[in-house]
Amino acid sequence: MKYLLIIAVVFLAYHFWRKSRATDKKQVHPRRGTPALPEDMVSCPVCALHLPRAEAVAGEKGLYCSADHRRQAEG
Repeated sequence: MKYLLIIAVVFLAYHFWRKSRATDKKQVHPRRGTPALPEDMVSCPVCALHLPRAEAVAGEKGLYCSADHRRQAEG
């Protein structure tokens, strides 16, 4: 009887360990519907950093990576 109880405890521990590992793997690579569409990339004329057009700061002479670089280029 004692051995049967030990086997049951070991089996339950193994089962819960495997179940937790399976949920950990699902959390590492979640699927979120469709992948994002590619964005146009622009280059800052001051530092040559490439960044998405949506994140660029617009100026009179072009697109910049930050407001500081816009001020530096446009005076």
